[in-house]
This record gives sequence, C-alpha cells and structure tokens, in this order.
Amino acid sequence: MRALRCKRALRARALAAAAADPEGPEGGCSLAWRLAQLARQRPAHTFLIHGAQRFSYAEAERHSNRAARAFLRARGWDGGLGGGGTGGAGEGEREAHCARDQAAGSGAARAVREGDGAAPLAPGATVALLLPACPEFLWLWFGLAKAGLRTAFVPTALRRGPLQHCLRSCGARALVLAPEFLESLEPDLPALRAMGLHLWTVGSDTRPAGISDFLAEASAEVDGPVPGYLSAPQNMTDTCLYIFTSGTTGLPKAARISHLKILQCQAFYQLCGAHQEDVIYLALPLYHMSGSLLGIVGCLGIGATVVLKSKFSAGQFWEDCQQHRVTVFQYIGELCRYLVNQPPNKAERGHKVRLVVGSGLRPDTWERFVRRFGPLQVLETYGLTEGNVATFNYTGQQGAVGRASWLYKHVFPFSLIRYDVTTGEPVRDTQGHCVATSPGEPGLLVAPVSQQSPFLGYAGGPELARGKLLKHVFQPGDVFFNTGDLLVCDNQGFLRFHDRTGDTFRWKGENVATTEVAEALEALDFLQEVNVYGVTVPGHEGRAGMAALALRPPHSLDLVQLYAHVSENLPPYARPRFLRLQESLATTETFKQQKVRMAKEGFDPSTLSDPLYILDQAGGAYLPLTPARYSALLAGDLRI
Repeated sequence: MRALRCKRALRARALAAAAADPEGPEGGCSLAWRLAQLARQRPAHTFLIHGAQRFSYAEAERHSNRAARAFLRARGWDGGLGGGGTGGAGEGEREAHCARDQAAGSGAARAVREGDGAAPLAPGATVALLLPACPEFLWLWFGLAKAGLRTAFVPTALRRGPLQHCLRSCGARALVLAPEFLESLEPDLPALRAMGLHLWTVGSDTRPAGISDFLAEASAEVDGPVPGYLSAPQNMTDTCLYIFTSGTTGLPKAARISHLKILQCQAFYQLCGAHQEDVIYLALPLYHMSGSLLGIVGCLGIGATVVLKSKFSAGQFWEDCQQHRVTVFQYIGELCRYLVNQPPNKAERGHKVRLVVGSGLRPDTWERFVRRFGPLQVLETYGLTEGNVATFNYTGQQGAVGRASWLYKHVFPFSLIRYDVTTGEPVRDTQGHCVATSPGEPGLLVAPVSQQSPFLGYAGGPELARGKLLKHVFQPGDVFFNTGDLLVCDNQGFLRFHDRTGDTFRWKGENVATTEVAEALEALDFLQEVNVYGVTVPGHEGRAGMAALALRPPHSLDLVQLYAHVSENLPPYARPRFLRLQESLATTETFKQQKVRMAKEGFDPSTLSDPLYILDQAGGAYLPLTPARYSALLAGDLRI
C-alpha cells in the first residue's frame, strides 16, 4: 500500500509541474521544482551537513541557481541572466521558449570563454563532474539540471584511457574537476584539451593554463531562480543524466538516466518509511546511483537532512551519529561489516539510529549488526542503475532482498525464470518461451519493459545493450529487462540474491569487469595471457580479484612494474588482490578460459603448487603469498 501511495503522490507532483508557469522555477524538471518547492516550504530547515558546514534548503536553492546561471552563461544564454526570471508566460509557450533559447545559444555563446579552445555549450549538452562527495557536487548537479544540461557522474578513480573513454561515450563537452585531482590528471590534460572540452576546477589558486575556476564564475552570478522552461523535459523518458556502470563488455558504460527515474527516486525514502524530520547518514560515492539518486534525491523527496561524508570512517561513524543525531543510515554491505569488526565504542550505545537501508548485507553480518547496535530496523533493497525493477525487504527477514507478494508484483512486476549457467541463456520450452522457476530454485530476475518501466540503455551503440533485453519471454512479442542476476524465491515468497550470471563480480561495493582488468594486464610486454576471476575471501563481502598469469618467453615476472602498471591504469577496487603464475592457462573444449574452476581452486598456498602473490596495499607491492601471510589474511590481520 505504501508503494501505491507513493506512485499517486509522484503522479500528482508531475501533473502540478506540467501545469506550472514555465517562467517560474516550479515549471522545470523534477529536481528544479522539488528544490524550489522545499526552499519555499522549509527554507530554514537544514538540507546538508558536510563537516563543519551546514546548508538550509534556501541556501541550496541559491547556490544551485548561481551554478545554473554560470552554466547558462557558458551557453551564451541571454534570457535574463541578471534578473530573477519571473516573467508571465502562459500555457503552450514552452516550445517557443526553447526555440528562442536555441537561437541565443548559437549567437551570443560564440563570445563566451574565448581562449580555452572549446566550443560553446549547446542546450542539452553533457557536462561531466569528476568530484568527491561534497556540497559543490550537489550545487553543480542541481545547477546543470536547472540549466537544461545533462550531467555525467565520472568515477573519481578513473584516469588515462578509461577516463577518456567515459567522456567520449557520453559525448561530454565540458569537465569540472576537483583541484586535488589536478596533479594525477596532469598526464591526461593534453588529451582532454584535444577533445575540445571546457575545463573547470571548483576553486584553486593555481591552475594549469586553459582551466577556469567555476566557483569564481558562479559567485559572480545572482542567486535568483532561472526559468523552468529551460529544464522542463519534452518527454519524461528523455535522458537527463549519465551514471557509469561496469558491465561484461569491459570498460564502464554510460547508463541513461531519465527524468522519470529521477522522479521515481524521490519516493525512495518514503518507501523505506523515513520522514522529513529524519537525519540521513550518507557515506557513499555520489557518482553511484545509491549515493546520488537514492541518497540525495530520496532525501529531497521527503525534505529531510543528509549528513554527507566524503569518505566512510568506521572509527568515526558512531561519534558522527551522536553529534548529528542521525536516525537513518544508508549502507552497502561492506560498510556494516567494517562497523561490526570495530572494537567496542561507547558512542555506539545510546544513538538515535532507528533505520538502516541499503543493499549487499550478508546474513551473518546482518545478525551481528542488529545484535550489537540494535534495536533498529534493517531494510535490505535490490536494484540496478539501468534497471527497471527494485525490491524492498519490508519485513526484516534476514538475508532477503524483498518479497514476491502479489500486490508488490502488481505495482512493480518481475519474474524469475530458469537459466542455464552452461550456455549463459534462459531455458525455453518447446514453444520458445521462458520457464518460471519453482520455489527454492535459482532463477534469472527479469522485468517487463513498458512506458512506466522503461529500459533506456547506454550512451553509444546498441551493441552495448546486447543481452539486456529478452523477447518472447512468456508471450509472443513481449520484452523483458534482463538484470543478469540470479535470485531465489522460497516457499514464503522471500527473495534472496544468489549470484551474478556473468564474469563480473563485486568487490568493495563496485562491479569489476574481468575483461577490463585482463586487458590492462595484457598490455604488459612480459605477460602472454591473463585470466581474471573473483575469489571468495573469508570475512569479506563479494569476491576479490585474482589473476592467473602466463609469461611471454623469455620474459620473467616483474612485480614492481606490474604493481606500477595496475596502479596507473585500474581504479583501486579493480586491482587484483591475488596473482597466480602458471606455465599455461587452462581452457574449455571451446577454448574459453576456465574461470569457474580457477575460482574454486582459490589461493591457498598449501593446496596450490603454482607461485602465488598477494597485494600489500600498505607497502604498495605484490608479495609472495606465504603460509604465514595466508594465515594472517584469514585471521583479519592482513588487509586487502
């Protein structure tokens, strides 16, 4: 029933925005009108806490308005940058406004930002953000939305080839980066300039030539609202945002996020049972859907307060909760494991946290977490960035991600179908249709694609979405989204995550594509063949990366060069934790690499005769995996 009420409330909000004055802020996209609404209804209520900084909803509105106007100036928009945008346009004038805006963008913009070699930003252009979780990330994101520009959230660990791939794939025309990233990005700057990008930092006294200070430009703008017609979507399924997700194709893919999805995410915390007086603790990356769309947009949906952390600290967590009177904690399973592995802390008692919500919490950690830090409610969820289905475990059944009740499936339809792990395809009957699973049987989670639950795919060619859509699932002509995940539904209807179908595995809350890691390693001249897979490590969530290596004769293994190479070319979560040196790599009869068998063999030096190595993060090197180090790892004394 809560889901039905949320749907009705969102529909009413969307209708009100469509009927609003297009010159006013509440006639814009869902982010624009919701923030304007909160600034009017709860101006003094604290929206954001970051360190010693606190921002009310009114201040968030003003900061994002300045950002919007700075981006509009980069577009060359001349529709009243110095004013408040309070004209009196009536019904049916959005198209005329957009036509006028296009003309402005092609004229006056030619004079904007001369000297940086970049073309003016066109209406609807994409601006990439390479920023940590900080207030400026939010002001720029909201400002871009208000200015009618698309935002691309770039993972902060990406550099060199993967970074340039991401910027090209989403068609970025500008990049805003944190000043602390300038040094590590210095080798990338010539390529970024060659791409014709506008380059900004968010504050910095010393900047390379051709990079401007966006905060200085925004501070010179007035903070009045911008007209809503600039951001109002022609269609709710139009793309307004790109979030990068690693898939089985290797390099990150730019998932298209629609205005409809942004609107739906406003209901997230309402669906979880949170309310406007809650204080939400968010220590997840904002370039992830869980941090930005669920955490931030979900907070806007209920008008609550969010405590935003740039980095999670298990030792500081409970002190933060006490200081800010936190009532809701948004997690990924790994964060909860960090907390239960901490020594006792007096601040962990007497806290106000009543609800923890997130995904990836293992049953053993779940039980330990509640027993130690309770009483509190754990609400485990399931969803994908590009997906059209989500589940919520309202009952608190340990280990479950939701329940397949008839009412929930009526609101958010999905099915579990039989899947052949050997062929990598769904099982079909004699008529060519898929077969639903029985209780207790692992099945592929699929969801019907419709106008209300679309799949927008990825920026780039249609081949990137290959395998994501299944046709003729239950009836001729139907289309379902393939999540790529296997779930189990028990006799009581509880859903539990089982495994991922492809080679991709999760580590530290991130998807790691084996092909991307293998390609990076194979660039080393002394490696002839590489097989990357995930291995289970006791006491850790997900699977850690392991690479089986075959040397190219007559070379020898250079561990120093290998470590330097992976540190330069792979984000931290994708760097293999274990190495296994072999004379040749095992393949199947069809010449496919033996990933499943290798993963089962693991990394125990007492059972494997091959040389094994482990990543020493503290020392910055790969070291021989001796029995002593293996024992230290199992005991939790060696961090990977």
